[in-house]
Amino acid sequence: MPQYLSPGVYVEEVPSAVKAIAGVSTSIPGFIGIVPDKIHLVAKNPTTPGSTKFVDFALPPAKIAKLITNWTQFTKFFGDLIGDETKAATADADPAIDPGHQHLAHAVYGFFNNGGSSCYVVRITDDTQLDDALKAFAAIDPISLVAIPGNTDDGIRDKVVAHCQATGDRFAILDGPETAADLTTLTKIPADSGVMPKRTDLAAWYFPWIKVFDPATKLQNPSGDGSLIVPPSGHLAGVYARVDNERGVFKAPANEVIFGAQDVSQPLSKADQDNLNPKGVNCIRVLNGKILVWGARTVGGDDNADLKYINVRRTLLFLRESIDEGTQWVVFEPNTPALWQQITRNVSAFLTNVWRSGALFGNTPQEAFYVKCDAENNPPELRELGQVVTEIGVAIVRPAEFVIFRISQMAQTS
Repeated sequence: MPQYLSPGVYVEEVPSAVKAIAGVSTSIPGFIGIVPDKIHLVAKNPTTPGSTKFVDFALPPAKIAKLITNWTQFTKFFGDLIGDETKAATADADPAIDPGHQHLAHAVYGFFNNGGSSCYVVRITDDTQLDDALKAFAAIDPISLVAIPGNTDDGIRDKVVAHCQATGDRFAILDGPETAADLTTLTKIPADSGVMPKRTDLAAWYFPWIKVFDPATKLQNPSGDGSLIVPPSGHLAGVYARVDNERGVFKAPANEVIFGAQDVSQPLSKADQDNLNPKGVNCIRVLNGKILVWGARTVGGDDNADLKYINVRRTLLFLRESIDEGTQWVVFEPNTPALWQQITRNVSAFLTNVWRSGALFGNTPQEAFYVKCDAENNPPELRELGQVVTEIGVAIVRPAEFVIFRISQMAQTS
């Protein structure tokens, strides 16, 4: 306490008892592309006006994740949609465009075009390297979304969802088939000869694919419209990012325009939507001349109960990860009632701000959430193990009906 020697007004800086919890990012995806070490890109042939050629492009080593913050940076490492016309034509026989590169490139382009700001990209040469790609992503904490553009293999989807479960803070965006002659197959899991992923609240599944402008297609067929059908997952990751930035993670990424999409690979009617939506098939539809995301369900839809909505699941992931990271300081504190009170104050302050942003239901903070960290959920046997447990309930679904999760940290034991 300072000593004051004369009358006057003095200002003191007093440290706050609340350690602010910052919200984590929710819109940084990790894209996995199955692309060979060398690809062929279509380029103009300046020596013969109106003709094209294929040029070689060597990609960086596989299984290494790279941070990409803009489209130009992506083209530097992973190749553009068209090649450099100043390069010599490839010496390879029968060169062709690699569909895996097309899917990855259009996904990343669509991500930035729809509002994304940064992403991570890892290239693998075949699906046997998927575990290596997911391991590379596991070490990158900011990633919150995962997608493998164009891949519809059930075994691969299972591994991606398992990765999201293991990390505890990620959500998968899955592509459906390009088209489906019989829409009922979309609502059957693969074991029933269908194409739907296994039920999970950690992923969303979209159908059909979208039609976009592709400069390589236009170069090869100047009289055509240059359109190409591509998987929508990259564009949808951009939609997620745009909605998160403009409204918040609690807003469903639906009734949103997909920028860059010209059409869909298969039109869907309202009757089709009525059959597919409850099962968790998120439809992409043409409405009033716009290509819109017209669904916000997790895979399995109504079977996922309170977690059937994408925004509810992602909001819970956001809250859990933010609180977990924002309370790491407790490992250096004695596990006493004073610590429990401080945790309660800090988490309550964070959730109050979340409630004010509109993410939680309720007319008052008491209706929107509760935080419990006391002797009841921290009995002596847990304290002996060095654990401090906080129980948190949040009213995401409707007022005063709480979705409950528990946060456990290791407090000081000596």
